[in-house]
Amino acid sequence: MRIIYQWIKKETVLTAAWVLAILSGFLVPPDASYLHYIDYHTLGLLLCLMAVMAGLQGLGIFQKLGESLLKRVKTTRQLEGILVFLCFFSSMVITNDVALITFVPFSMTVFKMARLENRVLPVVAFQTIAANLGSMATPIGNPQNLYLYSASQMGGREFFLCLAPYTGIAFVGLMICLLVRKSFPVSAPVFDGEKRTAEQVRKGIVYGILFLFCMLSVAKLVPVWGSLLVVLAVTLCIDRSVWRRIDYSLLMTFVGFFLFIGNIGRIPVVSDFLSSWIQGREIFISVLASQVISNVPAALLLSGFTHQWSGLLIGTNIGGLGTLIASMASLISYKYIARMYPQKKGRYLLLFTGLNLLFLAVLLIGVFLVPQ
Repeated sequence: MRIIYQWIKKETVLTAAWVLAILSGFLVPPDASYLHYIDYHTLGLLLCLMAVMAGLQGLGIFQKLGESLLKRVKTTRQLEGILVFLCFFSSMVITNDVALITFVPFSMTVFKMARLENRVLPVVAFQTIAANLGSMATPIGNPQNLYLYSASQMGGREFFLCLAPYTGIAFVGLMICLLVRKSFPVSAPVFDGEKRTAEQVRKGIVYGILFLFCMLSVAKLVPVWGSLLVVLAVTLCIDRSVWRRIDYSLLMTFVGFFLFIGNIGRIPVVSDFLSSWIQGREIFISVLASQVISNVPAALLLSGFTHQWSGLLIGTNIGGLGTLIASMASLISYKYIARMYPQKKGRYLLLFTGLNLLFLAVLLIGVFLVPQ
C-alpha cells in the first residue's frame, strides 16, 4: 500500500485524469467513439519532441546554450525576460505545447547552472502563461485557433483584429510582472570549456534535423506518423537510451483527460445547458467550459451550438488561463516541475493558479473595454 501511495503522490495529475476518465465512463459506457476522443496527432508529436529533446539534453546541448546565454546577460531581469518571451513569440509559430517542451527544460538547466533555482517556479509559470497567450496571435499558434480559423472561413485580417488587442494586453501584463520582480546581477559560473567530440557534433546535427522534421509535422506538411517513424528509426541507430528518458506518464495523463473530456461532451445535461445558454455569451461560456474540459475540446464542442466565431476565438484563447487543464499544454510545464522538483510541485500549482487567475481577470476586463 505504501508503494501505491507514493506512486499516487508522485503522479497526482495522472491519477486524477484517470479517476475522472473512469468515473465519466459510468455516465457514458465505453463504445467505439472512445477511440475518436484521443488526439493522436498531439500525442505523436509530443512523443517525437520528447525523444528529440532527451537526445539534445543527453549531448549537453542545453548546457552549451545555457553557458552562452549566461555569458551575455547581466541581471536576472534580462535572463527571465529572454526565457519568458522566447515562449511568447515562438509559440506563435511552433505552437504553445512545442514552445514549452522546448524552452522549459532549457530554462531549468540555465537556472541550475546560474545557481538561481529559487527563481525557477515563477519563471516556468510565466513561460506557461506566455506560451498559452502568445499562441493566440496566429491561426497556427494552437489547435483551437487552427480549427476555428478553418471552420469559420475567417480572413487573416479579421482574425488578427479579433485577437491582437488581447495579445497586446498579455504582452504588457507579462512585461509588468517581470519588471516588478526584484532583479539581481547574474554571475556567470566558470565553465570547464570542454569541447565536443566529433561524434557529439554529428549527433547534435542529426537531432537538429529531427527537430526540423517535427516542425514540418507541426505545420502539417509531414504526417505525424511519418515523423514518428523517422525519429524512432534514427534514435534506435544513434542513441536508443533516449526512449528510457521519456516521461510516458505525461502521455498517459493526456489520454486520461482526452477520455474524460470526450465523455463530458456526450452527457445530455451538458449539451442542453450549452444550447440554452451560449447564445450571446460565447466568450464567457467558452472560458467556463475551458476550465473543465480544456480549451481545444471546448472549441470543438461549442462550435456546434453557435457560429459567433470571434466570441469562440476570444473565449477559448483566454480560457486557456485558469485551471491546470484549461490548456493541456500547461500540463507539460507541471510535469517538468514535478519530475525535477517533486517537493515543490504543490507550491508551483498554487503559484501557477494564482498567476493564471490574475491574467484571466485582466483579460476578462479587457473583453469589456475592447470593442467587439
